[in-house]
Amino acid sequence: MIDAPEIRMIPVNGITVLNPRARNKRVFQELVTSIERLGLKKPITVSQRPGRSRYDLVCGQGRLEAFIALGQEQIPAVVIEASEDDCYVMSLVENLARRQHTPLELVRAIGALRERGYSINEIAAKVDFSADYVSAICYLLENGEEKLIAAVERGVIPHTIAMEIARAKDGDVQRALAQAYEEKAIPGNQILAIRQIIEQRNTSGKGIHNRRTAHRNQKPVTADTLIRSLQRETERRQSFARRASLTRNRLVFVINALKHLLGEERFQLLMRAEGIHTLPSALAARLSQERG
Repeated sequence: MIDAPEIRMIPVNGITVLNPRARNKRVFQELVTSIERLGLKKPITVSQRPGRSRYDLVCGQGRLEAFIALGQEQIPAVVIEASEDDCYVMSLVENLARRQHTPLELVRAIGALRERGYSINEIAAKVDFSADYVSAICYLLENGEEKLIAAVERGVIPHTIAMEIARAKDGDVQRALAQAYEEKAIPGNQILAIRQIIEQRNTSGKGIHNRRTAHRNQKPVTADTLIRSLQRETERRQSFARRASLTRNRLVFVINALKHLLGEERFQLLMRAEGIHTLPSALAARLSQERG
């Protein structure tokens, strides 16, 4: 049988959370209660710092904090080999892979990766979003467009329209919105929301804390450019939904196929003959959950 990854007991006070995130108090309390009653279903993942007894957390912040809240001094962990930078990136990507990550977490992850020197295409590959979306978020971050980023986070406006606003002269956006409204190309409630954001931005600056930065690369904005931006955003979301569904179906197929194959003695003999004694930790954990 394929060996499961080695699990070790790690001191909770020896683990550093490289990428801490806030969590819902109610959900966290439910996790604490579940672990207290049923125990830990899945170990955390850490990387040991070379020559030291300290560890960097890769995934499992909630489980770690739950153990601390319960007064536990040690926690089961899978220990992998990875640099501190790799741990940080893996932690970001693992957070984004969760089913219910927020837009704010995505923006912060993109900004953090950009600050660490990753290119637009590299970031897009890691967070599994289009290079167009990543480029837009990076542009808004670099130009201090906090109000526009907040609007994108809340889903008030697409990132493509936020980019048009950021690059445009103030009057051009208002005229383009008026034309789009007259042509009924953009819903009236969305136009109203965009106008409110623009007015707030013009009154108190781009930043949430009244921080002003200069426009760069300003260009005219028309109703057509806003409409095209909205269409691109709609197409992007539809494409993302299709890719998510395809990925889920592939994962289900792989898990079911492995469950069947690992039950076959001849397949196990073949694996041992090839010197393959373990599975990737993510697959092993998923198979363990399926069996449980």
